[in-house]
Amino acid sequence: MRANFDLAGKRALVTGAGRGIGRGVAEALASAGAAVTLCARSSSEITEVAEGIIADGGTADTLALDVTDTCAFSREIDAREPFDIFVNNAGTNRPALVQDVTEEDFDLIIGLNLRAAVFAAQAVARGMLKAGRGGSIINMSSQMGHIGAARRSIYCASKWAIEGFSKSLAIELAPHAIRVNTICPTFIETPLTRPYFSENAFQEEVLKKIKLGRLGQVQDIVGAAVFLASDASALMTGSSIMIDGGWTAE
Repeated sequence: MRANFDLAGKRALVTGAGRGIGRGVAEALASAGAAVTLCARSSSEITEVAEGIIADGGTADTLALDVTDTCAFSREIDAREPFDIFVNNAGTNRPALVQDVTEEDFDLIIGLNLRAAVFAAQAVARGMLKAGRGGSIINMSSQMGHIGAARRSIYCASKWAIEGFSKSLAIELAPHAIRVNTICPTFIETPLTRPYFSENAFQEEVLKKIKLGRLGQVQDIVGAAVFLASDASALMTGSSIMIDGGWTAE
């Protein structure tokens, strides 16, 4: 018996694919055989990633747009051949104590992490339903979708919401063989999080909570994405994969 991680013949869409986790996931899906569409606001970033994938013998194209423009995203998805795999990865954060959170902070975090993610999943799911061949939706969540943390009240709110949304969507789409799961990383070193660790006290606090004693790397995430995208996880839906170095075990 052998696990099937082969994605040959599958079409995958990854948002936030220009850097960090999104880039790593896109490259990993392509290495497993998927034809990957990279979506992000920055055309230059996703073009660079796509060119690298193609140079390595993979298949990739780009979709340069802002996922918070939900109407534009939906139009683009409707105009394309349906996807088999969707990694709903675009996200952001502005850490702040609750008394310092502004409406602008709230709108930015909830607008991208929740509103845009919900309607992106809706647009891709419509295509999957129309194609009638099933699929896998992977919502990029966080360990903060299962716990709380100081200075992250709005981020936690967005990720707890994504967890609930994902479970409900999994129930709705299961009769159509469309699976919905989440990946929940701890702090991963990316361009988004790197500035946080310039503060030594913060880094020390984080490392005390990560039982394996190190920050996460993008490489720690990509295997879970390939697993959830592939038939290796064919009986898995409505679930979360915690990649948190043991943070939430305590």
